[in-house]
Amino acid sequence: MPLSRLNEQQYTAATAPYGHNLIIASAGTGKTSTIVGRIAHLISQNVKPEEILLLTFTNKAAQEMVERVAQFFGREIASKVDAGTFHAVSYRWLKRKDGKVVLKQPRELKTLFRSVYEKRTFSHLDCATPAYGANYLYDVYSFYQNTEINNNFEEWILERQDEHAVYAMIYADIVDEFETLKKEYGFVNFNDLLLQMRTLASKSDLGYKEVLIDEYQDTNALQGTLVAAMNPPSLFCVGDYDQSIYAFNGADISIIGSFDKTFTDAKVYTLNKNYRSTVPILSLANTVIAHNERIYPKALEVTRTGDAQSPALLVYEELFDQYHGIAQAIGKSTTDKEEIAVIFRNNASADGMEAVLREMGIPCRRRGGTSFFDSKEIKALLDIYTLLVNESDMMAFIHLFDYTKGLGSAAAKELFVALQKLGDGSFSRGLFTPDTSVSNPFEKRKLNHQLGLFDDYSELGSAGRFAKLGLDPNFIGNPILKHAKLTKESAIFLHDLFMLFRKLKEVKSPKEAVQKIATSGLYNHVVEYLSHRRAMNENGSIDEKIKVESAEKIRRKATILFELAKPYKEHERFLNAMILGSQDLTQGEGVHLLSIHASKGLEYKEVYVIDLMDGRFPNRKLMARSGSIEEERRLFYVAVTRAKDKLYLSFAKYDKIKQTSFVPSQFLYETGLIPKDEAYVMLIKKGLEE
Repeated sequence: MPLSRLNEQQYTAATAPYGHNLIIASAGTGKTSTIVGRIAHLISQNVKPEEILLLTFTNKAAQEMVERVAQFFGREIASKVDAGTFHAVSYRWLKRKDGKVVLKQPRELKTLFRSVYEKRTFSHLDCATPAYGANYLYDVYSFYQNTEINNNFEEWILERQDEHAVYAMIYADIVDEFETLKKEYGFVNFNDLLLQMRTLASKSDLGYKEVLIDEYQDTNALQGTLVAAMNPPSLFCVGDYDQSIYAFNGADISIIGSFDKTFTDAKVYTLNKNYRSTVPILSLANTVIAHNERIYPKALEVTRTGDAQSPALLVYEELFDQYHGIAQAIGKSTTDKEEIAVIFRNNASADGMEAVLREMGIPCRRRGGTSFFDSKEIKALLDIYTLLVNESDMMAFIHLFDYTKGLGSAAAKELFVALQKLGDGSFSRGLFTPDTSVSNPFEKRKLNHQLGLFDDYSELGSAGRFAKLGLDPNFIGNPILKHAKLTKESAIFLHDLFMLFRKLKEVKSPKEAVQKIATSGLYNHVVEYLSHRRAMNENGSIDEKIKVESAEKIRRKATILFELAKPYKEHERFLNAMILGSQDLTQGEGVHLLSIHASKGLEYKEVYVIDLMDGRFPNRKLMARSGSIEEERRLFYVAVTRAKDKLYLSFAKYDKIKQTSFVPSQFLYETGLIPKDEAYVMLIKKGLEE
């Protein structure tokens, strides 16, 4: 049984009475074992596995815990435990209740948001502060959804963004139209999953006897209200306030900090026996994090004995000397490359480090940058596939027009709406058998100067202007070609879409669909556009060799997607797997290059924390926006506690490219590796002023 393997602290927590239990599980203290032990305890107390809900930060973490439960109770019982992220669990519930849920990624909905935003003009308002751009406004709105409980968006803008008060009504109207469009087409984003799940939970008993929450310190206000709506008889929350590092995404450290005040019957347990790191590494981590306010008392104990290497400070004269020096050290290290991690605060740090490692022939894989599924070519291919699965997905259609000239998001949206109108509500009928009796399928925009809405409607163009393009006779008569803003390039793009979807009509196999899309004229537009952009020199000229190489790389990625499609028999199952599961997939081998956020929950024998210069780490720019020195210190704590045996902290004195001098990070002074001097006093003064 899992319980027999627990230490006294873990066992006491895992067998806690039903109620509201908070387990403070510091780095390396065996929180996963405790959670698995708790599930085992519940099952042994005759709680049915389907009455247990396990909420984790990643789906991968949920799968690993369920696998460990299966080792003792069998896969049939373990698989009945409802486990996953807040979003994955909510998605499953909503799909069961309403199969029409269409989950869209943020970048897709940003395109839809942009199509609404582009209909507005802010030039009629007298304001010295420029209005937010479409993408940034979307992010602001997303942050609002995660953090605000009481005020509507306009009130929140007026209260929080005073310099943007003059735009608040327009911002709110953009959001209202955006939400109306989402509802009309059945689109939901990750925030919507939680909002709709909260409504569902508030209206019905979901049947859970206990809800377990991992990484509780990273819970945001929206997730908190969802748990409150569930109102389970028993709550088992595991977290560590010293590892709360997602404030930028709305995480609210006060949720874990006020647990014993929120629940009158709350019991708080502490796990303080560290099984991961050596005494010197843990001592350094504790020394620094002690500068943050203590929410719940704790004192970590090291269980490992024997000789241990003290953390080392690596000092370099120049920035790239640092990257070369660390790469050389890694090359000489006897530690297995899979057990080495280079952890960074900023992407710029990773770029230099990755380049040098590859230059020296040291294999590495990077997390925290652009993944396979985030690449534009794969997103475009999946957009086309999405239209095959769901012809009502306006978002996928709009996003495709990023790869042709002359049309913005607003015009692409007009084309989609027009095709639906020509097809009596069906996009495919509008494409293949349009109702030609509809004289003008394009909507005329409403006028409202107060909300920034102005009429830029133009007269219909003539489809005859495209007669010499050699378009298919079955398409040339489609009224969609009368759109006034349609160019030759975008008309050919539409025609190639028509030709591809005619071929895809009878395709049932996901791998065959991927193959037809990847070799289509439509996807050729994507390949040409991206390879052209990636081969462009600073002076605007095109390096033809790089363009050919880029096109080949794009084609190779499509081949990888073809291989991933082979096990699937149904279009929707394949597409859902690619959308929901892609974040947990990694590629490559060798040294791990990790952002601090990506390193969370992982451990390595040998760790390098790089670019520990003031301004870079702590990152002063991010602190000025929405962070704090306490959050940056928690990031440092997370980074150094990934190390089991060897820890190296490095900084450089100068960047010759930017001609910038650096001073050491405040955290290096706090470790005691650098004596506190006048520079340290200036850093503290600077922090107080900020």
